[in-house]
Amino acid sequence: MNAESDERTGASAADGDKSAQQQNTPDTPDTAAGDEGAPLGSRAPEFIKARRTLHLSWQVGVFVVGLAVVGAGIVMLPLPGPGWLVIFAGMAIWATEFVWAQLVLRWTKRKVTEAAQRALDPKVRRRNIILTSIGLVIVGVLLAIYLWKFGFVMPWKIDE
Repeated sequence: MNAESDERTGASAADGDKSAQQQNTPDTPDTAAGDEGAPLGSRAPEFIKARRTLHLSWQVGVFVVGLAVVGAGIVMLPLPGPGWLVIFAGMAIWATEFVWAQLVLRWTKRKVTEAAQRALDPKVRRRNIILTSIGLVIVGVLLAIYLWKFGFVMPWKIDE
């Protein structure tokens, strides 16, 4: 009977520790659920956060650098280059200082993870493979019709 009571007390003490830990962790807007409780807000060094004008200057600098990177990514969208990757890099720069950017990045990560999980679903993969095969067959038939009708001639005339 003592062994049982010791096990019960041990279990209840462990449960009590867990509930005490949960009670000690503040549920403030500084943390967001689902992202391992990573704190939201500025990641500037403490000596910068301690001085208001220095912190404001730091935020302006981070904003300008992030804006430049996001702007470069937007320019890269129609031009050659990794446009979306650069845009997300600019958002990550902003997320070091601004809560709204941290929330946007968390939402984006969550949506990308959900899309990846859906894409790995066997039914969805089978459907995507079938649709891709049908699309390739259609493109092949159109290319064959073009070559049969016009031969191997490009539709533009470079000589003129």
